[in-house]
Amino acid sequence: MITHRRRERAIAIVLTGLAGYVDALGFMTLGGYFIAFMSGNTTRLGVGAVRSLWTALVPGAVIVLFVLGVMIGSLVNHRTGAWRRAAVMALVTGLLMLAACLAGASLVWGAVVCMALAMGAENTVFERNGEVSLGVTYMTGTLVKLGQRLTGVLLGGDRWAWVWYFLLWIGLLAGTVLGSLAYLHFGLQSLWFAAGLGTTLTALLLWWAPAGHAAH
Repeated sequence: MITHRRRERAIAIVLTGLAGYVDALGFMTLGGYFIAFMSGNTTRLGVGAVRSLWTALVPGAVIVLFVLGVMIGSLVNHRTGAWRRAAVMALVTGLLMLAACLAGASLVWGAVVCMALAMGAENTVFERNGEVSLGVTYMTGTLVKLGQRLTGVLLGGDRWAWVWYFLLWIGLLAGTVLGSLAYLHFGLQSLWFAAGLGTTLTALLLWWAPAGHAAH
């Protein structure tokens, strides 16, 4: 995270908020399964497999869809050159819009499929040289780095290196709270708010793309 420019850091924090928001909608829709947090789904898959194969079906299917979303995002990333981040964000936004439309038509499982694909693809916004340089839908690694940077402060290192990791975590937490509140009032139609944020991020990344490409 330290190697990323401030603009990228700001986008990353907003993306974690978007992930938390959509994850909360998925969690409440599916009754305890995750849309963006695959570590949690892996635990549910293992526990479910012991109890019955049927209870393992939902987390297993979401994991497969998430990985498929990563693959699609990576393909878009590789084929769009200087506009890759905007293109991936447009993909994520399109999937969220489709999910909102399907939810409006009472096709909840179709909406869930699009949400899982979108969260997988979102992780490839910061893909570099075929590797994801910054994951935005999971926080375990971020919290580890937060702890390491705080330890560095105690040892006399950079006093502020921990702040960005803390803000990433706060972004996810804030998004989750907002998503939960939105779901209680609007159900899955709350996806339109996520799609609106995705549209804004796509426009910003499109605007910044030429400058970002030149910097590389």
